Order: sequence, then structure tokens, then C-alpha cells
Amino acid sequence: MRLLAAILAFGVLVSCSSAPSGPEKGTPAFYWQAAKETFTAGDNMKTLEHLDNLLAPDNEYSAKALPWSLVVTAGLATGYAELADRYDAGAKANKTDPTWFRRRVSEYRTQAKQLSLQFADRFAKIGQIKGDTMALAFGYPKGSATPSPQLTRVASGIALPQADVDLAMSYTLQRDVLLSACRAAGAPDDTAKGEAVLKDPEAKVPRPVFMQAMAQTLYDLSQMYTPMKADDPEKMKIFCERADDALKGVPESKDTKTLKAKVQKVLKKKT
Repeated sequence: MRLLAAILAFGVLVSCSSAPSGPEKGTPAFYWQAAKETFTAGDNMKTLEHLDNLLAPDNEYSAKALPWSLVVTAGLATGYAELADRYDAGAKANKTDPTWFRRRVSEYRTQAKQLSLQFADRFAKIGQIKGDTMALAFGYPKGSATPSPQLTRVASGIALPQADVDLAMSYTLQRDVLLSACRAAGAPDDTAKGEAVLKDPEAKVPRPVFMQAMAQTLYDLSQMYTPMKADDPEKMKIFCERADDALKGVPESKDTKTLKAKVQKVLKKKT
């Protein structure tokens, strides 16, 4: 029996040693796989860290990594902006202790501004990707399109325990990354349609579809710099200029006409 056990143990060791290993650490394939794993787990900030390693050098993943990075960065920036707006509403609703809410407004707006600038900077590289389609080869994001119930309570002026604060943040960031991905897939109001596109491991969308989504995101993020928020008309104008550029080559539709009108309204204002 001891001999048999020894033989079996040796067999296990041999089979383990002969199992295929993953990509070598530090290679583009390693960072791509790591980004896939963290994205599936819903850790979008860590996903961005991995994707950063694929954006600078020209490698076999860069044309897929940039659109993915834009989608995630846009979702996180929008998510933090949404959190700030809800806590701001809570501060106005809670007359007895608005400080608790305002502290989080400041924290979330700072994060939103940093990520929005990161998004605008990365979008400037979109011309490096050639062709009529854009790759969305990252799968369907973790999350739900339903708004966080905790944030509804916050907006009505109810202070939450820390566990619920953390839950509301995690839930909202995942939700906005999900909505950002669906928008990029040409399904801004239809998560079922977005999932149908994104479940293809080699998903692609027509370039104009992606550019329209980016233009809308740029305009939405420009609204963080209004006088009632960051009060930075120069940055607001830069975001709208890039949104205007993104719309060039996008076929005209009711949605693009509406968006162009909003962008032009900002650009015509004197700063």
C-alpha cells in the first residue's frame, strides 16, 4: 500500500510539473490575462493598472487595450461623478449634518476629475488605431444597471454606516462601467443588446458607433466643470472640443444632432 501511495504521489507531481504555465510575468500576454481576470472579478481600478502596461508600447494587444481602457476609465469617472452628485443632494436635504455628505462630495469629485482627465488624455491617442472597426474584446462587465438603493437613501439625506457607503461606491462604479461598455457597443439603453455584442470574445463595433459613444462621454464629463461644480470653463471647453472632433465622421442622426447642439453651445460661450 505504501508503495502504491508513493507511485500515485509521484504521478501527481509529474502531472503538475507538466501542466502548461501561464504567460511569463511582465509580458503583454501576462498583463492582458491579468486584466481579463480582474475585470471579470469587477475590480475595475486594478484592470486599468494592467491595461496601462499595454498602452505605451506598440504590441499585439494595444489596439484592443486602448478601447477597453477608455470604456473602463469613462465608467469609473462617470461613477464617481454620480456618487458626488448624490451625496451633494444629500447634503442639501440634510440640514442638521450636511458635513458628513460634503466630505464625500469632495472626495468623489476629486476622483472623478482625475479619471476624467485621464480619459481625455487617453482618447487623444485614438487616432493610433486604424480601420473601420473598434475592438471590444473584454466581455460583459460585472454589475447591474439598476441604481444603488443605498444611493437613493443618501440623496434623501440619510447618512449611511461605513459598510453601506463602501457597498454603494462599489456597486455604482461597477454599474457605470457596465453602462459605459453597453454605450460603446451601440446599446446605451439596452443591456441585453449590449451583452449580446460583448459576449463575443472578439467583439467589434463600427468605428462611428464607438466614436459617438466617446463623444457623448466627453460631453457628459465636461459637465463636471460647470460653475456649480469644479468651475473650470477651460477644461469644460477642451472636453467639448474633443467631443466635437469625435463626432466628425459619425453619420448624422437625431441623437448626434442633439449632442452636437449641446457641444456647440458650450464652445460658443466666452471663457
